[in-house]
Amino acid sequence: MFEGQPQSEIEAMIKADPEFKQLYERHRKLDKKVTDAELGVLPIDETRLGQMKREKLLAKQRLLRKYDAAPH
Repeated sequence: MFEGQPQSEIEAMIKADPEFKQLYERHRKLDKKVTDAELGVLPIDETRLGQMKREKLLAKQRLLRKYDAAPH
């Protein structure tokens, strides 16, 4: 998700900002579930898959806003 940004900056934000950490972990869990569902490993209906994709996108948008607002 943060391709091109130094991993050390992401790790520092995870340690320093509890909300960023929570959003980051939420996004990772949703990403895994969406991938599993698309591969057929996690059987869910299309409605739930769409909800998970929207949640994942919202988490990503919030993470990127927080990252962009942080001093680097």
